[in-house]
Amino acid sequence: MDSIMSLLVPVFLILIVLGSSIKILNEYERAIIFRLGRSSKAVIGGNGPGLLILIPFVDKMVKVDIRTITMDVPTQEIITRDNVPVKVNAVVYFRVVDPVKAVVDVENYIAATSQISQTTLRSVLGQSELDELLSHREKINQTLQSIVDEHTDPWGIKVTTVEVKDAELPESMQRAMAKQAEAERERRAKIIAAEGELQASHKLSEAAGVLAINPMAMQLRYLQTLVEVASENNSTTLFPIPIDLISQFLKK
Repeated sequence: MDSIMSLLVPVFLILIVLGSSIKILNEYERAIIFRLGRSSKAVIGGNGPGLLILIPFVDKMVKVDIRTITMDVPTQEIITRDNVPVKVNAVVYFRVVDPVKAVVDVENYIAATSQISQTTLRSVLGQSELDELLSHREKINQTLQSIVDEHTDPWGIKVTTVEVKDAELPESMQRAMAKQAEAERERRAKIIAAEGELQASHKLSEAAGVLAINPMAMQLRYLQTLVEVASENNSTTLFPIPIDLISQFLKK
């Protein structure tokens, strides 16, 4: 029994060491191997993903996910250039393009990207006016993406998209904007009505000129009006008779 145990213990230890030395990387993972504390290589291309064998007690592996990461930027309270307080949040899409830099050059690349995104969001929107924030969202998103990507590039991070999601305004500002929008709609309605009246007056003026040239046209229009009035459900209809219509019959 003692001889069997003496054989099983070394075999068991060997299996443990081999198990800790064999690693498997998924398709979306890359690994940085630290050999005696020094960065040895990043498992990229033909060397991975797949099976990876480490030297026991010598190599240490750090995995890095190279898929696109979606990160919510917490709500930031800012004051726009025209002194309007706004609460804004955003979302950032980024991925690791250089695993060695992402592990060696920054302690936590996700936390670092989050912090730089928050400060950039406050800085850029603080230099913008409220109307620009509401109506030129695409331009602001491009500016945010460019600045954040520039700061994270030394960490091996590629920021692909930054989107401002919500901009929460104070209730007083919302009421003021609603009144402004209502006044703008009323102004446009009055302008459209005035333009319609102007066009109608021009047409009536042209029609009056035609009728003045040809009196018979006036009589035909009068008769047409009588037909239209007679088609309505009226018990009694009073209508004037123009002198011009009678004068045609009084001529000798």
